[in-house]
Amino acid sequence: MEATQLIIRPVISEKSFALAEAGKYTFRVHDNAHKTEVRQAIEQLFEVNVREVRTAWVSPKPKRRGYTSGRTRRWKKAIVQVAPGQTIPIFRGLGEAE
Repeated sequence: MEATQLIIRPVISEKSFALAEAGKYTFRVHDNAHKTEVRQAIEQLFEVNVREVRTAWVSPKPKRRGYTSGRTRRWKKAIVQVAPGQTIPIFRGLGEAE
């Protein structure tokens, strides 16, 4: 699987910006992605040295609507820690827009 197929998109949230200040970046990844594949994809796409990768399954929040389709689909996220002094540019400047 190619790196662009493995890394789906960055996760944009308050928690992810707080982690980005500490050198940890959050991405939505393919459901079948392994930690080593995520590490190699991030190093290839952003040219950084990855120190640690943590993966987790995220379940959607329950919806309080009259009709639910029953399609609550969970997704996989990866929290990637890069070497000190390195950054991933897609997270730089997004929190400074105020």
